[in-house]
Amino acid sequence: MDRKPYPTDLTDEQWALIEPHLPPQPAYGRRRRHDRQVLNAILYVMRSGCRWCDLPHDLGDDSTAHRWFLRWHEDGTWERIWFALLSALDERQKLDWAIALLDGSFVPAKKGGRTLATGAKARARRST
Repeated sequence: MDRKPYPTDLTDEQWALIEPHLPPQPAYGRRRRHDRQVLNAILYVMRSGCRWCDLPHDLGDDSTAHRWFLRWHEDGTWERIWFALLSALDERQKLDWAIALLDGSFVPAKKGGRTLATGAKARARRST
């Protein structure tokens, strides 16, 4: 069954760059059949910001996509893909290494973490 393409779907060229960096098929047991579909589903969630459970049904099973997203994070697959894509862009002279950006984010813990006291609480702590 054919499905409508999404803007996040990989082109054949993109897939050819990424596929070699995915984990190899298992030597025994069930083989993965839909790596490209799973990757397209993951990219859809990352790009759209939707919840995993809101993944369109024609992109596959949300729990499968989420499970592989986590596994590929834990085993370094995303980092390998990132380096491969950077290398491909560099070979095509699409990167200007003289310009660099370092981005860091800070999100305080909601519960149990150290919090930044503001207002009356902060003044009370400083005065003691």
